[in-house]
Amino acid sequence: MAEADSSAGADGTSGADGVWDASRCAGTPHCPPRCPRFVSEDGRALVVRLYDEADRDALGEMYRDYDPDARSMGLPPADEAHIAAWLSTLVERGRNFVAVADAGIVGHAAYVASDDPEPELAVFVHQDSHDRGIGTELCRHALADAAEAEREALVLHVAPENQRAVHVYRVLGFEEVPTSSADTKMRLDLGSPVPPAARPTTDAGGDYEPTRRGR
Repeated sequence: MAEADSSAGADGTSGADGVWDASRCAGTPHCPPRCPRFVSEDGRALVVRLYDEADRDALGEMYRDYDPDARSMGLPPADEAHIAAWLSTLVERGRNFVAVADAGIVGHAAYVASDDPEPELAVFVHQDSHDRGIGTELCRHALADAAEAEREALVLHVAPENQRAVHVYRVLGFEEVPTSSADTKMRLDLGSPVPPAARPTTDAGGDYEPTRRGR
């Protein structure tokens, strides 16, 4: 499992405290839609990247240690057998992202099914890493990836009493849509600009302009 790297690159793109500063990094043609390096609100250096099969045990461990009081709408599952089956479905059918700190995986996001025009987004952060912006960053990676893959929209379901999560999703651009279920359904159209979900790109003149959603 890869660990977060807070060292400066060859171009010196680090802040005064030695933590990665992406504001001066233009990226390369090989970079994903959003920069993997991320500094949480409490100053920790993390990497947010696509899930790899080598992450399975560490991700399962994060969910086995998940606080039951932090579960919502029955997710994540509570016992080991159901966690394993649930993760297998997400990995086989979806696009998955992990947030990796020095201590290991602290967050996970997925959109499923990955080939659906409007896949469903889910994001989970270990309780010891709540309120640090990690879930929001995971969402932004999923949004940027789905836009790059030319998905039409992302949808999600959230418990109506979880107004903190609803607020975060609204900030990201999600809007509530009608649903027959008791939970709140939200949708984000990927056919409009995505600030700040995708990394900046440079044109021939060197000016930054945001990547845009959709086609």
